[in-house]
Amino acid sequence: MKVGEAMTPRSEVVTVELPGTRDDVLEYLQERSFSSVPVVKNSGGSEEFRGLISRDDLIENPDEDQLAMLMRDVPTTTQDTTVEEVAELMVAEGARRVPVVDGQLEGIVTVTDVVRAIADGDADGSESVADIASRDVNTTYVETPLTVAERELYYANLPYAVVLDEEGEMGGVLTEVDIIEVARVVEGEDDTGDSIADEDDDWKWESIKAVGKRYLPTRNVEIPAAPVRDFMTADVVTVSGEKTAKEAAQTMLSNDIEQIPLVQGDELVGIVRDINLLEAIQ
Repeated sequence: MKVGEAMTPRSEVVTVELPGTRDDVLEYLQERSFSSVPVVKNSGGSEEFRGLISRDDLIENPDEDQLAMLMRDVPTTTQDTTVEEVAELMVAEGARRVPVVDGQLEGIVTVTDVVRAIADGDADGSESVADIASRDVNTTYVETPLTVAERELYYANLPYAVVLDEEGEMGGVLTEVDIIEVARVVEGEDDTGDSIADEDDDWKWESIKAVGKRYLPTRNVEIPAAPVRDFMTADVVTVSGEKTAKEAAQTMLSNDIEQIPLVQGDELVGIVRDINLLEAIQ
């Protein structure tokens, strides 16, 4: 199967346009829960693909406002590339969204698009999930404050955590999407004094250093400090080792999830992530 058959076409891809500011992209990354947005530039009636902006780009560059400085070069592909080839590219580059470019942006292909190809039988999904699952599972405690759990996901560089209850048993799953859905960008004014504003707030989107005593605009991300149990998915979909990658892909799509705990009886023994399915078809 070719990328051109699996991708989201340009007509359905949300983009931001140069010149622009970080505020132009905040709506898509926060309110629509996108992980990244393609950047284009219109010149002489034609559109040119210029790069991609992600949530991490905004967070890591809090003092930069211009899209041209925030965007980054990313790997691209073409419509004639096979889904197996683009899966290899995604795994190698750690990219969940790959722009499809041939002179101009023609669409975008995502990890979910490749998973759908596996689920539909357009890519090989015969391998057992027991052979492709990761045995290293990221976890958190059910009573952990969401603010702390967010940091745990960040430092683990993973988009999920299996939530353990008081007995150490699996009680749910928390994902970065769960956190994004309740995170709120707050804009206002802080009395900065002579130091960094609100340095005790670990969840600040932008920290602004003061020069003298004055008021400066701030943009914070507020994350509730309530326990993880209030935000996790408690009704966990699981998979056994006898299932195939194709069956796991179908389960992911039907439940709109990106990872499935692997169980043996009632025991948690691993995790099957969508990226594991991509690794299996290379």
